[in-house]
Amino acid sequence: MPDSRDRRPPCSAPARPAGTRNYRAPRVAVGDVAYLEVVTVNETGAFLDWGHPRDLLLPYGEQRFRPDVGKRVLVVVYADQQGRPVASQRLDRHIEDESCGLAPGDAVRLVIAEQTDLGFKAVVEHRFWGLLYRDDVTQPLRRGQRLSGYVKRVRDDGRLDLSLLPPGSARLDVVGDSVLKALRESGGYLPLSDKSSAEEIKRRLGVSKSAFKQAIGRLYKHQRIVIDGGGIRLVPGSQESGER
Repeated sequence: MPDSRDRRPPCSAPARPAGTRNYRAPRVAVGDVAYLEVVTVNETGAFLDWGHPRDLLLPYGEQRFRPDVGKRVLVVVYADQQGRPVASQRLDRHIEDESCGLAPGDAVRLVIAEQTDLGFKAVVEHRFWGLLYRDDVTQPLRRGQRLSGYVKRVRDDGRLDLSLLPPGSARLDVVGDSVLKALRESGGYLPLSDKSSAEEIKRRLGVSKSAFKQAIGRLYKHQRIVIDGGGIRLVPGSQESGER
């Protein structure tokens, strides 16, 4: 008897030509958190494209809402009692609040889960929850996005605060490069200074005001920029990248 995981027209959703996909998933493994497309919905549950020949079952009991064909859902892949890979939208059953084995400054893999009042909740190394505060978000983020980040702080309760920028001087190098790039693209001058609002700095450069102030101080010290009234200007000869 054919297995319900085999690709076939869905019972309760519009059929599509066999083998076609709106989105081709990267290959996902048991233990991974991933944002996967729903390809079939029937009486068994939803089936997801996870980059393998047979689709991945998302049982009704593991759904937070009834997904539609063609939509994508954030799930964790785990092995059921029979050892078969299945998906769950109920990440809190599988992702730990308290981390272990991580320290401030560690580079980590992130999967963005959802936006909160404080920032963005993310899954760290497919195992732990972490939080990116709004002030540490340097680029637009979306659910299911995979990106690299860093452990900013491990709280007393083991929960993780995260950053998209590396710690220490490496962080200033990244922000400094962003400042120099923006200066070159704007003809060598930016109307930003340490007196500019945090909102304006974030809007123009995607970094916090404190990171911006530290970075321009470093660039000024290394004679890459001059601070000119209400803005900053490239030093002649800094149009090309060079030694810091």
